[in-house]
Amino acid sequence: MSSETDRATLTTRFLGGLDVTVTIAAVVFWAIVLNWSYNQQMSNVKYAVIFVGGIMTVYAIDQSRQALEEGDWVDTAVLLPTSIVLITASVYFASNFQDVYLLRQGYALDHEYMLARLIILSLLYLTWREFGNLFLGLVAGVMLYGVYGNYVPGVLGHAGMSELTLLQATVTDLYGFYGSLTQLTASWIAPFLLYAGLLFAYGAFDLILRVAIVAARHIKSGVAQTAVLASAVIGSINGSYTANAAMTGSFTIPTMQDSGMAGHRAAAIESVASTSGQVLPPVMGASAFVMASYLGVPYIDIVVAGLIPAAILVACIAVAVHYVAISDASSQDMEFSEFFDDELSSKQKLFEGVRFGVPFFVLIYLLGVAQFTVMTAALYTIVAMVLTGVLMPTVQRAVDGSEVSPVGELLTQVRNTVGGFRRGAIILAPIAIILVVISGVVNIFGTTGVPAKIALLLINLSGGVLLFAVLLAMAVSILMGVGMPTVAAYVIVAILIAPTLIADFGITEISAHYTVFYAAILAGITPPVATAAVVAAGIAGANFWRTCGVAIKIAAPLFVLPVAFVYNPELVSLSVGLDNAVVGSMVLVGGLSLIYGLNYPFEMRPGRRIGLRAGLTGLGLFVMVYPGRLFKLAGIAVFVAVFVAEKVVTRGLQLPFLKGVGQ
Repeated sequence: MSSETDRATLTTRFLGGLDVTVTIAAVVFWAIVLNWSYNQQMSNVKYAVIFVGGIMTVYAIDQSRQALEEGDWVDTAVLLPTSIVLITASVYFASNFQDVYLLRQGYALDHEYMLARLIILSLLYLTWREFGNLFLGLVAGVMLYGVYGNYVPGVLGHAGMSELTLLQATVTDLYGFYGSLTQLTASWIAPFLLYAGLLFAYGAFDLILRVAIVAARHIKSGVAQTAVLASAVIGSINGSYTANAAMTGSFTIPTMQDSGMAGHRAAAIESVASTSGQVLPPVMGASAFVMASYLGVPYIDIVVAGLIPAAILVACIAVAVHYVAISDASSQDMEFSEFFDDELSSKQKLFEGVRFGVPFFVLIYLLGVAQFTVMTAALYTIVAMVLTGVLMPTVQRAVDGSEVSPVGELLTQVRNTVGGFRRGAIILAPIAIILVVISGVVNIFGTTGVPAKIALLLINLSGGVLLFAVLLAMAVSILMGVGMPTVAAYVIVAILIAPTLIADFGITEISAHYTVFYAAILAGITPPVATAAVVAAGIAGANFWRTCGVAIKIAAPLFVLPVAFVYNPELVSLSVGLDNAVVGSMVLVGGLSLIYGLNYPFEMRPGRRIGLRAGLTGLGLFVMVYPGRLFKLAGIAVFVAVFVAEKVVTRGLQLPFLKGVGQ
């Protein structure tokens, strides 16, 4: 008995030691990232090599700790060697950077080829471990296609690659797994995920929930709208609709169900919120940074271009969620005491506003006004977040004269800061892994000429008809986006699909990229896979197909906007003016017609109800997509007339301009 107790004590201490080691490794890793962001004294390629080794160190220790806690020794036994391979590779390539990158381009030493094989196997295992069989099959399939493309018939065939050429393209030339996408992740995306980790640690999302609960007191569909707000905001930073549905859905779905909402509706609302959150500026699931890099425009221009479609989407989903919520016999009440012990005083709200508002203002000012680089803006934003995150609560304690001393509060916030550094690294790790792999896949695509072949296929299948080409591009984008983090899905469709829309169909660059980006995230709620809906339905204990049905009706404008971008390019312009606002307003009304037709609980006979829904849905599609403004206005007039007439008929309301009607 004593030996078992001693063994348990040793295990606990060992796991505790690993836990501390994760934190130390995360802090050291971020010190390297922030130092490079400040001085940039080494090349992007060498920094990317070091970055991969650093994030893999954090990942290996953290995941091994979790596996040991769960008693999964097999996972640990495989995980550690694979992680050690990637860490060793980073050390080797960084130490021999001049020889490997500058002197031996196009060939490598025997032991480097062997290391490259181990790196590929390690990344395939980690890909499977984090993202499952589907994505593993995609990556492995691309590699097999690269080697055996000479056996592929038709337009997609190519001359094939030797094994050594594959190893060079993915590893030893430092262009594949350590290529441009990994460099972009290390320099642009990573600092923003540190910012997200700090926001979590300092309680920013608790503040969002507080605001949402208070707002819910004045909105009939309060609980559901709270879920949408929390999931969308967190999802925008989180960068994965599937992970976000699991994280925020764990508390939003039970809350909606407790208010009386049916499980499949609660799951649908969460899956839509997590999916649509990926397109919300300024982060857009980290895709905004990659899009800016691909298009060669300032990051703030990408954010500006995304404002109008995001506003349309948010407004439409909010209305749809309201209709779905009121169609259930749910109370939609949200008790503040269920989440928090007490409400914030006016003084506390002021301090919290300054605490989180100042860093965000710094970010917007540096990017939008001062035109700093993304790296520099992110660096100063993080510095501002740490300063306000630590100092504002400390000053507040000093002003309030609380029982907790300012020194004690200072130490607490310092610990929270360290926790934020750790949280940021843990959030980043799986995203970094998948982007490293995608970087290699993109290089294989480029070597084999796949983008040009996809272009030929799209042209042939569409017959040169723009609408058919866009619909085909959307279908391929949805297929490519299945199960992927947002930024990884965007990268693939931006490489494979967007160039064809631009070069062969004359679509503007920004419209084409937004089209495939919006389409790629639709994989989260599009059956038969619909990974966000799968997770949400599992949490709610609901039927998957019913969940998908409701989700598609709620998010209907999201399925139409990619086409609308093509025929109404003013929606995603790099500069916003009156013309953009006018077109955006028209498309918004079209989206509301679509939402109204699909989701409003009409009180009429089934046949008439089906006809009205079909008519309003078709009208909404027409107004959203058709480019002619006169016809848009006519469609809007019809929708307004139907909307007002329905209220008069069902509620007996009196029209203000027709005296006596409805009395």
